[in-house]
Amino acid sequence: MKIRTMEDKDEIVVADLLNQMGYPDTIDFLPAKIAIMNQSQQEKLLVVTEQDEVVAFISLHIIPQLAVRGDFMRISYFAVDEKVRSKGIGKRVEDYVSALARQMGCDRIELHSHSRRTKAHDFYFRQGYEDVPKYLVKYLK
Repeated sequence: MKIRTMEDKDEIVVADLLNQMGYPDTIDFLPAKIAIMNQSQQEKLLVVTEQDEVVAFISLHIIPQLAVRGDFMRISYFAVDEKVRSKGIGKRVEDYVSALARQMGCDRIELHSHSRRTKAHDFYFRQGYEDVPKYLVKYLK
């Protein structure tokens, strides 16, 4: 297993993984998003490969904090291909991300996971995440 920065050539596989998560039709805007995010020091787009085939990806965001010493790392999307789930890939990626977060001065990792994603919740609980209720959102139209 190798972890590397997401590249333009990964867009079709990443779009498929997003589709597996319930986000169809991302291919139209995905290349532009990859380009923008890869230029930011505060964003990390990583893919996981096995035998040079992308099997997972994760998008990370560093969020500087005013009121606490450490910054936060946020996972916005994390998908392992359904064909290779439950083989330890997710745990190894999460271990890598935890080390990266510490290295980047973060003292926590946070994420939002929809209530319907119960298998994902079980995975995160096994990795030491806690349920911190109350997530508010305002949809801008």
